[in-house]
Amino acid sequence: MSSVIFICTGNTCRSPMAAALAVEMFKREGINISVSSAGVSAYSGSSASRNAILAMEQEKICLTNHKSQAAQLEILQNTALVLTMTRAHLAHVKTACPAANAFTLGEYADTLMDISDPFGGNLEEYCTCASQIKNLLSLCLEKFKTLGV
Repeated sequence: MSSVIFICTGNTCRSPMAAALAVEMFKREGINISVSSAGVSAYSGSSASRNAILAMEQEKICLTNHKSQAAQLEILQNTALVLTMTRAHLAHVKTACPAANAFTLGEYADTLMDISDPFGGNLEEYCTCASQIKNLLSLCLEKFKTLGV
């Protein structure tokens, strides 16, 4: 089975929301891809932020069981596709693992858009972030279908 990992900073906001939204999309579309998330500066075992959980509840997705993990070399090496939230995250991934098949989510969706960090923001900011991620994932749908074959 092919795999994709979403990378952000602390693995408590953007990347867990991206992974959760991707899982739902893949189920709906019958795409067979394993999904995970990690952070370039994450502490292992942290929960998703409260507003990330609430934003995903609005999508009918449960994020309460999420536990953060660091984007370690072994994880990056063993994942078919690494999608980061920003160009800074991508630079970190490429430095840590030059051979990684890595892009920003925006780049993979053929845009130059970085996903803004809602950390510390209100629920509306988290919902806006989730909407940005969902839109970019939709733009990647055909690429994901090819990856999931």
